[in-house]
Amino acid sequence: MTDANPERPRRPNLLLVITDQQRADTVVPDGPCRTPHLQALAAAGTRFDRCYAPNPICSPTRASLFTGVLPHAHGITDVTHAVDATQADLAPGMPFWPRQLRTAGYRTGYFGKWHVERSERLEDFGFDTYETELRLTGVQGHDGPLAPRIAVHQEGYREFLLAGVHDGAAADAPEARLVDLGIGFLEEAARAPERPWALVVATEAPHDPYLAPRELYELYDPDAIDLPPNFRDDLSDRPAVYGRIRGAWDDLTEREVREAIACYYATCTLLDDQVARLLAALEASGQADDTVVVFCSDHGDYLGAHGLFLKGVPAFEEAYRVPLILRGPGVPEGRAVAAPVGLIDLGPTLMRLLLGEDYPAHGRDLAPYLADGGPAASTGEAFAEFHGQRLRYTQRILWRGRWKYVFNGFAEDELYDLVADPFEGTNLAADPLHAETLRAMAARLWGIVRDTDDRTLGDAQYGMFRFAPVGPEAADRSVRGGDAPGTDAPTDDDPTHDERGTP
Repeated sequence: MTDANPERPRRPNLLLVITDQQRADTVVPDGPCRTPHLQALAAAGTRFDRCYAPNPICSPTRASLFTGVLPHAHGITDVTHAVDATQADLAPGMPFWPRQLRTAGYRTGYFGKWHVERSERLEDFGFDTYETELRLTGVQGHDGPLAPRIAVHQEGYREFLLAGVHDGAAADAPEARLVDLGIGFLEEAARAPERPWALVVATEAPHDPYLAPRELYELYDPDAIDLPPNFRDDLSDRPAVYGRIRGAWDDLTEREVREAIACYYATCTLLDDQVARLLAALEASGQADDTVVVFCSDHGDYLGAHGLFLKGVPAFEEAYRVPLILRGPGVPEGRAVAAPVGLIDLGPTLMRLLLGEDYPAHGRDLAPYLADGGPAASTGEAFAEFHGQRLRYTQRILWRGRWKYVFNGFAEDELYDLVADPFEGTNLAADPLHAETLRAMAARLWGIVRDTDDRTLGDAQYGMFRFAPVGPEAADRSVRGGDAPGTDAPTDDDPTHDERGTP
């Protein structure tokens, strides 16, 4: 399909790279992880330092990324392959911004991990050409011995492999074969330069088990890796289940924790090298100046923070904060945005950058952050929800300026001041000095619940459910779309910059 209007200027291309379970701090300058090419990409564009996943597991976030709506609306609330179909069905009639691109005449391709829904018929979701994990990349693993090999053993459970080092060549990794397919798409698209294209490359790394090629693992000295500042958090003022989950990792030695972190970093370095190959191919094709490049991940990993690994019900920053880098037409160079934003904002933002069109969704167009004189770092808002991953926990998480509120439907709530306490060591929810902040954050959370038609939570007014700081009728319906993101959030003149202030 081609654009029906020959007088319209050619629209920009899109190259979107999605990794799996990669933390935001793996791509920052002077960070612990060697990712020079991704850092160079950020320096040539805009990096969002506080981008949050709408959910801490793969399928719900991926469905939100491509629809722009929260999990309760699109229906994918758990990992699609791990539960019965009735527990993770994509709701009919969902918008998909790739469809909007294809309708506008884009050639579209998708290579790698899908996990958005079960059919894997990507032609139904806007993609002309695709290869997904079930046909191509398989399970990220290696047949040879691993040394070191980090695993946990618990009575009555199968062994859980967390990390390991193998002797295979980095150039032969599944991610390299995946990037080969992406490069093939780029080269083919270059032969029809009159038609714009959109390419998604979605890796399985650095998802656990963190299996690293020795040549990259040896770039890191486990003995020189610092344990996370909150590694010994006793979790005493957090929901009790957090501590129960941490028990799985109690028998790991500090050396094994450091080795596992080194393996994770090494897999991120492998991805960095593969992104460099993609970008080099884009440059060689002569299309780099006409292409919006986006790098992001679906969620993070605790990686020893609070004594935890992986991701899930503990609603800490390490599992929710992800990289988001944009470069290309309409994106300023060398900008770092400190305000909270969400992955669900990506669809509306791309439709504005690529098509100049609106994309009605729960997410917001981030154009104000890409404009000169954009919103201040103290503004902004992000929202996430967790529906339990098998065990049906219920959580809603709101970030607003410096504050973070976690509504727990199974235990006490959480409130953190991320400026004063960036590693979330102290839960302020029960502190009388912060009672008004807690109430204001809860009221805003109810506003989002109402505005996005989260009826399961919003209509929960039966006597058994009345334990939030304030109820749904106190909803703060501040506008999330249309105006500049976060204009209703704390500003430099607001009392939120006093630790006792309210948003």
